[in-house]
Amino acid sequence: MLTPESGWETYQNSRYGFEFLYPKGWIAEPPPDNQDGQAFRAPDRPGVTVAGWASQIPDISDEAAEGESPDLDSISPNPVKENFVTEQGLPGELEVQIASETSSLNLTLEYEGVIYRWQGRAPSQQFEDYYKFFSYVASQYRVLSVTEP
Repeated sequence: MLTPESGWETYQNSRYGFEFLYPKGWIAEPPPDNQDGQAFRAPDRPGVTVAGWASQIPDISDEAAEGESPDLDSISPNPVKENFVTEQGLPGELEVQIASETSSLNLTLEYEGVIYRWQGRAPSQQFEDYYKFFSYVASQYRVLSVTEP
């Protein structure tokens, strides 16, 4: 399932400058107040969602300027383990999380002081059916400030 029958829409986030694909006809969840991202759900398949969001990487220079040593665990408790490259050429980490009820494919990218995240979720019994779809959408994730060749 690489291409939905109805086609694609593109979500663009103006606050952090990223975009990702989602199937046309999927329903937008209420956005968070801080406008850091958006989630979409399949209208006819409960529990199947895609979401993208971003946040600033905490600035450790303020703590260092005050003479405090920064707590490196609070900055990036799970540093990105690069094992994936988007079609745009950005390296990141793609991780599968399997659980008893819901499983997910998670993409994490770091670029110019921002952590970008994307997630595809499905009921665990159906996750295998969505893995290629989620992988494709993750590969198309774009950071709009990146200069491309």
